[in-house]
Amino acid sequence: MRQSQFDPKVLEKIYQLEEKFKSSGQDLLSYLEGLLHADYLTYWDYINLDVLLSLQQPKTSFKDEKIFIIYHQITELYFKLIISEMEQIADQQKLTETFFRTRLERILMYFDHLISSFAMMWKGMEREQFLKFRMSLLPSSGFQSAQFREIELMATDAFHLIALEKREEYDYHSPGDDLFENLYWQQGAIELATGEKTLTLKNFEEKYGKNLIDLIEAYRRKNLWQKYMELEFPTEVLREMMRQFDLKANVFWPLAHYKSAVRYLQRDPVDIAATGGTNWQKYLPPRFQKVVFFPELWSEKEIEEWGKGWVVKEIFGEEVQKA
Repeated sequence: MRQSQFDPKVLEKIYQLEEKFKSSGQDLLSYLEGLLHADYLTYWDYINLDVLLSLQQPKTSFKDEKIFIIYHQITELYFKLIISEMEQIADQQKLTETFFRTRLERILMYFDHLISSFAMMWKGMEREQFLKFRMSLLPSSGFQSAQFREIELMATDAFHLIALEKREEYDYHSPGDDLFENLYWQQGAIELATGEKTLTLKNFEEKYGKNLIDLIEAYRRKNLWQKYMELEFPTEVLREMMRQFDLKANVFWPLAHYKSAVRYLQRDPVDIAATGGTNWQKYLPPRFQKVVFFPELWSEKEIEEWGKGWVVKEIFGEEVQKA
């Protein structure tokens, strides 16, 4: 076929490709020859479907354990999406509210999916099966999700995540390693009998501790709150979206876990081992931890009653007026 017979649009793309490869010192013809011999891309190869479906490896013969595994894998993928959006906001040099809102809308959407999907856990498994296969998974725990810890540290100034009884002792300038040792979730993995760190926590810190301390420092000036403060006149719409993110991450999400724990785990402390030794009864309810990413956006009364409305509605089945 002669050049004159080419569709002008095809020719224009070829010229653009030639410029692209020339600027990087590459030979366009070599790449075109490679394309000539390449196979067509398939759906299953693109998403690595065979690998994905091989990642569920139950440790027991209980069928519902597969639900448990798949749900947590889905959760981690959503966390990865949330982190991706937060990274974009953090790294944006000339931040506009439009850019910020678009990414925050996605984050809220991902959390909505996460919160609603937790029904897979508390409706999708037989309690008897769960209590049996869960004991074979010790000392692992969803508490060890490093990605959720990353989301927290990327969202707010780290001193807002300090255990409540020590929170006033820290501020924006506190060293990262000191902050890390006193984060609220550390208190959720302390053995009730001895007061020592559980193996669950020790293993987690050994694998992720340094990276999380580094993250505290890396996001000290570019976490979601700091980027929000860069905007000259943030709108009321964006302010409300920030509040919704706070609620979804720190009230609705942990209480979805709490609802599941109430269903599957007895309230006797001896049964705490079923969550890898974490004291879920004091760790999950927001009213105990009062973790608030953006306290500046809430009234004192709202913080004091943090999570109360959800508990009244979901646990006791009563409607309450919004604070």
